[in-house]
Parts: sequence; C-alpha cells; structure tokens
Amino acid sequence: MIRRCAALALAALLWALAGPGQAQAAGYRYWSFWERTGDRWTYATQGPSTARPSDGDVQGFRFAVSADSADASRPRGTASFAAICATTPPRDGGKRVALVIDFGTAADATSGETPPHPRTACARVPQDASTAEALAAVAKPLRYDANALLCAISGYPKTGCGEQVTARSTGPAPAGKPEEEGPSLGLYAGGALIAVLAGAAVWQSRRRGHA
Repeated sequence: MIRRCAALALAALLWALAGPGQAQAAGYRYWSFWERTGDRWTYATQGPSTARPSDGDVQGFRFAVSADSADASRPRGTASFAAICATTPPRDGGKRVALVIDFGTAADATSGETPPHPRTACARVPQDASTAEALAAVAKPLRYDANALLCAISGYPKTGCGEQVTARSTGPAPAGKPEEEGPSLGLYAGGALIAVLAGAAVWQSRRRGHA
C-alpha cells in the first residue's frame, strides 16, 4: 500500500515538473493561402504571387495562428464560384477568380485589433494574372515584407508579419512568482512526501524481516 502511494506521489511530482505556468510555442500569426476543389480546402503548394488560377477557380486566405500547414485554420463558410461571381459576367481576354477572405478570430488577432468580418469577392483579371494580382484587384491595400510574404489584406492587420506567438498551457503564473524563480512549493512538497513514504516503506520491510 505504501509503495503504491509512493508511486502516485512520484507521478504527481513529474506532473509538477512539466505542468502549469510553462510557456509553449503556439506557432506563427500569418495569412495562409488555400485552394478549393469541390467542397474541400487544400493548403496551396505555392505562394499567391506565383499561383496562376484559371477562370472559375475558388481560392481563399485565412488569418490565424498555426504551427504549420497541417495545423493551419481553413477559411470558414461555404465557397461556391457560382455564388461569389454571380453578378460578375465574363469578358473576352480575361478570367474570374472567386476569393474567400477570412480575417480570423479575436483570439488570433494582433494586440488592439479587431478582425473584420469574413468576405468574398470576384476578381476579374487578365488571363495570365496571378492570385496576388487578383487579390490586389479586390482587397487593397495589401502589405508585404522584404521577403514578399503577404502581411496584410485590406490593411489587416496594421502591424506584424508572420511573427512567432507563444501561449501558456494553463494560464499566467501567480503574481510575484516569475517562471524563472525556481522550483514551486508543490515541487518541494511532492519531494518531501516521496521521502516520507519511501522511509516508511523501508521501515515496514525491516519490520517484516524481523517478524
């Protein structure tokens, strides 16, 4: 019984070592680029400046915090080319590209900013236009960084570009108790409990030996 309690105390101690108050990387805050096939969004394999959509294509952008493409948030809502471009007739020498622009949620917004509501737009552009050119036709101003990374659509967000974001697993550390301060009270208590139980186990074992 005592040995079982000691094992449980050890598990609690290990939880305390890796538990609350430790910062964890959540990913990066950025605009992801998507292509729609049927009723599914797939993460684009090239950037909007090099992608060359065809007439009738549906493409999307989503602002969110994500670690990588496998974890990225997709644009929300249904996306039908017929619905988005219903009032934009075709023209000779051009093409129509349906765009879904999802500005994300308040949880993913940069500090002090409120994300606009998601919107759709039908861009009518030349046949050889890129997705970036289609986006510029309907959602200015766009902002790029020195590496041509898309930072803002329709001016959102006002600042930042692909910055790393960290998040806590359970919330902030107690006031006056910085994370770097050292072992917590729970850690010391767990260690003391293990020492007491271990001593009791040894005492009981010796008692049985003398019985």
